[in-house]
Amino acid sequence: MGSLGAMLKHPDDVYPLIKLKMAMRQAEKQIPPEPHWGFCYSMLHKVSRSFALVIQQLDTDLRDAICVFYLVLRALDTVEDDTSIATEVKVPILVAFHRHIYDREWHFSCGTKDYKVLMDQFHHVSSAFLGLGSSYQEAIENITMRMGAGMAKFICKEVETTDDYDEYCHYVAGLVGCGLSKLFHASGKEDLASDSLSNSMGLFLQKTNIIRDYLEDINEIPKSRMFWPRQIWGKYVNKLEDLKYEENSDKAVQCLNDMVTNALMHAEDSLRYMSALRDPAIFRFCAIPQIMAIGTLAVCYNNIEVFRGVVKMRRGLTAKVIDRTKSMSDVYGAFFDLSCMLRSKVLDSDPNAKKTNSRLEEILKICRDSGTLNKRKSYILGNEPKYSCTTIVIFLVILAILLAYLSANRANDANGLH
Repeated sequence: MGSLGAMLKHPDDVYPLIKLKMAMRQAEKQIPPEPHWGFCYSMLHKVSRSFALVIQQLDTDLRDAICVFYLVLRALDTVEDDTSIATEVKVPILVAFHRHIYDREWHFSCGTKDYKVLMDQFHHVSSAFLGLGSSYQEAIENITMRMGAGMAKFICKEVETTDDYDEYCHYVAGLVGCGLSKLFHASGKEDLASDSLSNSMGLFLQKTNIIRDYLEDINEIPKSRMFWPRQIWGKYVNKLEDLKYEENSDKAVQCLNDMVTNALMHAEDSLRYMSALRDPAIFRFCAIPQIMAIGTLAVCYNNIEVFRGVVKMRRGLTAKVIDRTKSMSDVYGAFFDLSCMLRSKVLDSDPNAKKTNSRLEEILKICRDSGTLNKRKSYILGNEPKYSCTTIVIFLVILAILLAYLSANRANDANGLH
């Protein structure tokens, strides 16, 4: 649920963490009984638990469509990510993937762990896809075809310029944003958003992931995966892998900050897209990942640990985001706080400081101009408070109650099986 030390340091995380834990347990109980849907939702929980939680708040038809859409693209991504597959085998699979989703018998063994299970039993996903309405099927097929073709293109092409970077991110994530907008529209719950704004939603998330996952990607076996554009990293080192070496720490952090500044260009479009959404569940589905992205950028910025291990938002802050994000005013508040957190880390000596501050100020201005920042709980505390023994005792009592509650639930679930 989160480390004890982190919860003692941030006791206001405890209640959101408890709610998140209970919500996840409840979501896991709602897996449909049909074999193909049972597989899809079980797999969704395994490959992305927080995403699964937000999906299950949507209405049934849209929820099913997005679940299938996510798994189809996750499978496509698994093929692209597996560096052990020969190019002459991989490219035809990527290009033809949009046809495979109509084939209940098709599967392809690749990937590892849960992703291998997804690929080995892909027939369940195909069965679920074939049970969707035609408008949902058409949107999923179209995006899968375009994404597969784009991925195939970049199997044989390096990410050299920032334009290449934007094009690659468009294929693997911007198209996801466009596809989701089509699914929202097909459900009758939203107007069709522009491709430009939809694309930015995807690019903001994808660029954040590429920044955060530097070390995992560069250490990929048998072959490194390199998505950072040479136009940026070439200003600091001779080879992208040089950023992970300690002697290049100063240059590595400057390059990292350059990458974060590049990602921030999509934040304004993200805010515009979300402000036009009408359906509360769709809004939460879109808003929570976007807040997580700006939060992850804030944590990664100026942080050498990106080149040493895994850097991400603490679980308690993630739980707060999920708990508090209900309206656009909540989004403005979160973006404001997390942008302020990032701005506090910008050093005048950084080569991109002026550009970074300019982009942050644009985000902060949009949030201020919303007029919604006055009455809210801040995500970021200015100073770390010192807590009394009383506070710690209260925390431990709450923790004990939670554990007792969960134990009782497990006992009831077990009795229900007899």
